[in-house]
Amino acid sequence: MRSGEGDLAPLDRSLAEIDATVSQVDTLGAGEVGLRWARCRQAGGPRERIIADFLIGAHAVIKADKLLTMDRGFCATCFPELRQP
Repeated sequence: MRSGEGDLAPLDRSLAEIDATVSQVDTLGAGEVGLRWARCRQAGGPRERIIADFLIGAHAVIKADKLLTMDRGFCATCFPELRQP
């Protein structure tokens, strides 16, 4: 069995139990990633940030109003409109 071909039924059940939804990053989200990355770099943000940080933040901006994160400084700087629970 290759990676990614496992039985997803347990995951689906767990997500349903906590009423979680899954949504893909679309072109709107991808465009937002590029804008946020460019703004962060222009403001002197570190180049060490990985694209996943921006993908998660931009996706949250479009699909949600808050983001649970351990990196509150990054989130507050690059995604200030997101509330942090």
